[in-house]
Amino acid sequence: MIIDFSKTNGLVPVIIQDCRSLQVLMLGYMNEEAFEKTEKEGIVTFFSRSKNRLWTKGEESGNFLKVKDIQIDCDNDTILIKAIPKNVVCHTGSFSCFGEKDAKGFLYELEDKISQRIDDKVESSYTYSLFERGINKVAQKVGEEAVELVIEAKDNNDDLFKNEAADLLYHFLILLKAKSFSLEEIEQVLQTRDK
Repeated sequence: MIIDFSKTNGLVPVIIQDCRSLQVLMLGYMNEEAFEKTEKEGIVTFFSRSKNRLWTKGEESGNFLKVKDIQIDCDNDTILIKAIPKNVVCHTGSFSCFGEKDAKGFLYELEDKISQRIDDKVESSYTYSLFERGINKVAQKVGEEAVELVIEAKDNNDDLFKNEAADLLYHFLILLKAKSFSLEEIEQVLQTRDK
């Protein structure tokens, strides 16, 4: 991994991204010494322009950033670090320097939309009408969609397979809402299995 520190007067920008949600957490700068320390210790260390010294994120707050992956851009002058934040990242108390913890992607947006339709009792919504029929009907619908997905998996029609997979995910999110669980909770279970 070769970084061209000479292009930028010895400092390169470093983008920190949550390795699980891919949310951008912060931007900092590293010199060669900070980069080497980060690689060696597995904890993000920056070069602080205001303090004019190395600064390990979390050295005062305890909110360290554990390195999971380091990538260099195509010009070798910007670093992307995927990390696991110990707690909030921003000095203001926000999860990210770019706002709260909410950038998780479309499935999370869909989960919010499903929840909103159910909570707001949108009578014209298929989602709400299925939810109102009770847990047994919701679970039955998830089972039907799973069987349809299995059937399409055995055929060679990619469009039908993808549509059935989408139907299963959609109904699974309704089932999570019916059981008072969140997608994030299921994600956390999977993360504990990721060894």
